[in-house]
Amino acid sequence: MTAEPSSANRLTLKFHDHKLLPLLFGQHDRNLARIEQKLKVTLACFGNTMEITGDNSTTPMAKAALEALYRRLEKADGACAMDLGTVDAAVSWALNCSDPDGNPDLSRFEDHSATVETLKRPVAPRSPNQHTYVRALLETELVIGLGPAGTGKTYLAVAVAVSMLKRRAVDRLILSRPAVEAGERLGFLPGDMKDKVDPYLRPLYDALYDMMPGDQVERLLGNGEIEVAPLAFMRGRTLANSFVILDEAQNTTPTQMKMFLTRMGENSRMCVTGDLSQVDLPFGAKSGLRDSLTILANVRGVHITEFSAADVVRHPLVTRIVNAYNKRESALVDGRSSR
Repeated sequence: MTAEPSSANRLTLKFHDHKLLPLLFGQHDRNLARIEQKLKVTLACFGNTMEITGDNSTTPMAKAALEALYRRLEKADGACAMDLGTVDAAVSWALNCSDPDGNPDLSRFEDHSATVETLKRPVAPRSPNQHTYVRALLETELVIGLGPAGTGKTYLAVAVAVSMLKRRAVDRLILSRPAVEAGERLGFLPGDMKDKVDPYLRPLYDALYDMMPGDQVERLLGNGEIEVAPLAFMRGRTLANSFVILDEAQNTTPTQMKMFLTRMGENSRMCVTGDLSQVDLPFGAKSGLRDSLTILANVRGVHITEFSAADVVRHPLVTRIVNAYNKRESALVDGRSSR
């Protein structure tokens, strides 16, 4: 595969193995359409040659993304999946990473050291921040992941936890959330204690079932190797040889956060995730997650990753929604500061 500049805003790519092109392009060329949409370029293919037309900033990004995706197919001999999520990931790296000369740098996108093997399939980071986050989860004792919905904070943490449980690096996986309602009052819930708290923990179950076959999830839940419990159940425990995840941590109080963090035992890892723009605590109550950021900022063994709208890996509209809310909140802050 070679790239030849043919004008100020046009690049030509030549692919050596034309048999890989249907996989690269996707069904009905949907992968190419996604790159065109995101980078505002035009892609035209003639045999095994592709012309990329756009402005001077976006054509090198499209070229770098296409080259990285093609190399991924080459290395796997066409056996790897090339879905829209993978295409979005390549575009995200092209947009957000550059080398010292200012050229798009996708070397970490092609680095598989941050790809984790779950019991169903491999899970790979899809943005620079996600790559940093996964590396921290693999190497650091306490990781805090902050950012908006859809950035993979909880999903990637569960993936790393399942991979560590799979290779017996830890003995147990413990998933927890504070049982706080999202701006609603659900009232009395029927059933036993499990029936009452399970609705609050459902997102954690969803992530588990995405990483493991259902019968294995049920078996490991039954024998205690996986535990899903509300935060209130953590008090008084010492969690050794475990991977412990606290989700929706913005809804903890400072006292609860301290209680949770001090549960760490020998050979344990902890991950705390949350979105400070979605605090559901009573008005005036201080978020334990926000409080912990100041306290733990310079503590050795703690890593903090802050995600942004650029890291959202859900439907593209989610990114636009997050950006719209952030824009309004910035305007409100600017308005208050100018008074």
